[in-house]
Amino acid sequence: MQYAILVYQSDDAFAAAKKPDPGLHQAFLAYAEAMKKAGVYVFGAGLQAPETATTLKFQGDKPVVQDGPYADTKEQLGGLGIIDVPDLDSALEWAARMPRVPGRIYEIRPVPSYND
Repeated sequence: MQYAILVYQSDDAFAAAKKPDPGLHQAFLAYAEAMKKAGVYVFGAGLQAPETATTLKFQGDKPVVQDGPYADTKEQLGGLGIIDVPDLDSALEWAARMPRVPGRIYEIRPVPSYND
């Protein structure tokens, strides 16, 4: 079963990410390599800061484009990973192994399969 690990982070965490930390970068590379070796890695990507977002909504049939993120919250979506593991417990174990970054929250969700 595939699970998405959604990474939410505070404004402070986004600001800190603009000043790369070589040690943290190496920790994430090692984490990704461990997932690849275990055969659970499907996809992963970080996202640029929320102010770079463009939101598309609809009013009836008319598309409405808005600069900025959809949600106005303390934490914004900062990245995501897709892993393929047997169950939620395994997904939680892999998410818990992610290098710790202050101001980040991890949400784990099943990815539905439409091929079954």
